[in-house]
Amino acid sequence: MADPAPLPTVLVLDADPLPRLGRLTGRARIEHADESTLAARLPRADVLLVWDFTSHAVRAAWPGEGRRPRWVHTASAGVDHLLCPELTAADTVVTNARGIFDQPVAEYVAGLVLAMAKDLPRTWDLQREGTWRHRESQRVAGTRAVVVGSGPVGRAIARTLRALDLRTALVGRAPATGIHGPEDLDRLMARADWVIAAAPLTEATRGMFDRHRFGVMQPSARFVNVGRGQLVVEEALVDALTRRWIAGAALDVFATEPLPPDSPLWQVPNLLVSPHMSGDTVGWRDELGAQFVDFYDRWEAGRPLPNTVDKQRGYVRGR
Repeated sequence: MADPAPLPTVLVLDADPLPRLGRLTGRARIEHADESTLAARLPRADVLLVWDFTSHAVRAAWPGEGRRPRWVHTASAGVDHLLCPELTAADTVVTNARGIFDQPVAEYVAGLVLAMAKDLPRTWDLQREGTWRHRESQRVAGTRAVVVGSGPVGRAIARTLRALDLRTALVGRAPATGIHGPEDLDRLMARADWVIAAAPLTEATRGMFDRHRFGVMQPSARFVNVGRGQLVVEEALVDALTRRWIAGAALDVFATEPLPPDSPLWQVPNLLVSPHMSGDTVGWRDELGAQFVDFYDRWEAGRPLPNTVDKQRGYVRGR
C-alpha cells in the first residue's frame, strides 16, 4: 500500500494573537516564522500566510535560494509590504483580505466626517475644561465628497456617505460607469467639502496628495486618509493645515507606523490622528482567519482563488 501523500505545509508569518486554524487539522502542517526565521523556512512551505501584515520580511526573504510557496495570502487589503520584483515575476498566486474591511472603514469615515462637521473634538475639550461655549456646527447633507479609490473600500465609503445625503463622486484608476478617471481629480477636489483617500499604494498613487493637490482644495474643505500613508506627502499636509489652506484633516494611516513621538503630525492644528484602526472592529482577526481557511478549502480542491492580486498593478482587479 502506497504511503499517503505528505500534507501541504502552511507557513505563518506570526503576529500576536495567532490565527485560529483549527479547521486545517489533519489537512495541513502548520509552521510558524518571524522576521528572523522566515528566510530559512520559506523553501519548505507550500503556502505562506502573512499574518503579520505590518512586516516587510517577505520582501527581504523572497529573493533567496530554494523553492518558494505556490500561494501567498496576506491578512490585509494592501500588498505593497510584500511585493518585490522576484515575487511579482514568480508563478506564485498572491491573495489579500479584500472584503473584510470595507464596511468598517466606511463607517469610520462617516464617523470622522460627522465628528469634524459637528466639532465634536472641541466639544470634548471644552467639557474637560468645564467650559460652556455654544457654537454652530456644519450640516453634512448636501455637501460634496470625493472618494479616491474605486475598489470595495472606496465604493463602501461612497455608499455610506450617500446615505448621509452627501453628493459623492468616486475616482478610480480609469473612467467607468459611475467612476471618474484621474484626469477629473483636480476639478472635483476644487469643489469638494470632503476629500477621502482610499486608494491602494502603487507607483501611480504614491505621493499623489501633495502641495499642489492641497492647494487645489477649498479653505473650508477637509481631507481624510484611510488608504495608505504613502499616498500623502505629510510635510505638504502639515503646511496646508498650518497655513489654513484647508480646514482640517484626519489620518488613520502614516508613512511610518507607529507614528514617531517627534512627528509634527501630533501637534499640527485641526488634525485628527488615529493608529491605523479604521477597519479593525471587534472580531476582525477571527474573520481574517476564517477567510484564509475558506480560501484554503478552494486551494486544496484545485479551484480558483478569490481576491487574486494583479501583481503588476498591486491590487485585485475588477469592481
